[in-house]
Amino acid sequence: MSLMDPQELLNKIPLFDSLIDSDLKSLSESVRLQSLKKGQALFRKGDEGTSLYIIKQGTIKIVLPSRLGDEVIVTIFSEGDFFGEMALFDGEPRSADALALEPSKIYILRRNDFLSFLQSNINAMKSILSQLTKRLRSTDDFLEGACFLSVSARLAKKLVELAESYGKKDGDNVFIDLNLTQKELGDMIGSSRESINKELKTLRDNGLIIKEENRIQIINMTRLKRRAYYEV
Repeated sequence: MSLMDPQELLNKIPLFDSLIDSDLKSLSESVRLQSLKKGQALFRKGDEGTSLYIIKQGTIKIVLPSRLGDEVIVTIFSEGDFFGEMALFDGEPRSADALALEPSKIYILRRNDFLSFLQSNINAMKSILSQLTKRLRSTDDFLEGACFLSVSARLAKKLVELAESYGKKDGDNVFIDLNLTQKELGDMIGSSRESINKELKTLRDNGLIIKEENRIQIINMTRLKRRAYYEV
């Protein structure tokens, strides 16, 4: 995996795709790099929100914790993804936890530096608003699935989404390049580890996936999509 410098990474994400080189260079000079160990928190729910985060290397899960110690994984971000943008505008506390799924390196852009930049770049402002809209739609889809779809359909749909975002093709098969435990899969769709174990076994027995430890390979994407959207 190549390790990109700040300007190169900023240039690869939709948020900054309209910027000219001189603007990218100016913005990149404001970021700093932070390293995280596996399981380490980047921030916790309730922490002061003052920064935008861009992943240089690794993966970060966004988690909603409960008082009982359970959690729901809202989404997972990987190299090139950005998050934390809401706090850049309202300065409100974080609404979720952000934890490293593996050793990760994160670029951090402070709120004051970012707002100063946006004030002089209307194109960047338009890009931000577009990305915020996509995030809201994603949250709506998650809530709809949690309310109306079965565990079987929710898991199938999540595996399709993970394959589309993190999949590596091997002929007709797709390998999901993430090391996810059954509990983490359950947290992503609002289900228990036991239910995920049962559903994964069903998918395997029906010839839809191959599972080795915490790695999943999809061997029949057509049938998995049908299970996700038509529950058959």
